[in-house]
Amino acid sequence: MKSKAWYKKQLKRKPVQITRYTVQAVFLLFSLYIGLQFYQFYEHFVTNGKTPFVERPSAVEGFLPISALVALKVWLTSGDFDVIHPAGLVLLSFFVGAGLLLRKSFCSWICPVGTANELIAWVGRKIFKKNFDMPMWLVWLLTPIKYVLLLFLIGMVIQMDIFSAKSFLVDNYNKVSDVKMLLLFLNISGFTLKFLIVIFILSLLFRNFWCRFLCPYGAIIGLGSIFRMTKIVRNDDSCTDCEMCTKVCPQRLKVHKMEKVTSLNCSACISCVEACPIKDTLNMTVARKKVNKWFVPVTFFVFFFLVIGVAIITGHWNTIITYEEWKQLIPDARYIGH
Repeated sequence: MKSKAWYKKQLKRKPVQITRYTVQAVFLLFSLYIGLQFYQFYEHFVTNGKTPFVERPSAVEGFLPISALVALKVWLTSGDFDVIHPAGLVLLSFFVGAGLLLRKSFCSWICPVGTANELIAWVGRKIFKKNFDMPMWLVWLLTPIKYVLLLFLIGMVIQMDIFSAKSFLVDNYNKVSDVKMLLLFLNISGFTLKFLIVIFILSLLFRNFWCRFLCPYGAIIGLGSIFRMTKIVRNDDSCTDCEMCTKVCPQRLKVHKMEKVTSLNCSACISCVEACPIKDTLNMTVARKKVNKWFVPVTFFVFFFLVIGVAIITGHWNTIITYEEWKQLIPDARYIGH
């Protein structure tokens, strides 16, 4: 059991990481709460009102990336903001936009799947005493997968004409897409279960396997890093090649060998900066200017809550679907689209 003094020492040495782990835990618990609340909302309708009505949490739309992508296309091409799943459009737009300046901060700070991946990797280290590294040829072979998945999704959306895109948004299938997502886990198929087990095992062995190689959501957010506005810069003159930066990197980047960390996989978690024992050897820079290590997370959360607040105030957060419409749609949700 770690002593209180040990935790105080860690907080002093790595305040950003301790804060990040705390924030990750909060958002993971919040996501579970959202899931429970949405299930109670669903139960009310499938039991014909025998269970108490619970307000539908709009934040659940953050788990509907395809619907949000179509909504983003419609918004950018016609100016019409989605009224069916507006919160999904708000969240996707913010995360992609924030990626231009703040890299994949979403992935390292609030994504529940990313947090689960890090927890699984931690369990793997407890079992096997370490997470294993893949040979570089295999990393190169697996890395394109998430971008291929992303291109498939984007291509599917781009080829839709504006009329088809608008029709999709108001179609009953899209209206109950969140319910269908819930049903996927409530009635999990053998294939889905096997897939999840395989991903779990791989994540035990190889840190952040899902995030590094398979997640298209992270891939689209990471595309903003192409512009290299934000990066980690290593001072080769003061570097001692201790490799502490590489050891702590969740994305398994070879930070100690890089002059500048510009990889699309970098999630701006600041782990490497805080792990470095030599002051000013690793620094975060924005537009080529050195910034405090708190700059990225603080900026991310200020704009995150600001954007959500503005969306709520301006009526761009909650769906226009009424109770009566839910009452008609939800009981037959599993059959819609078949």
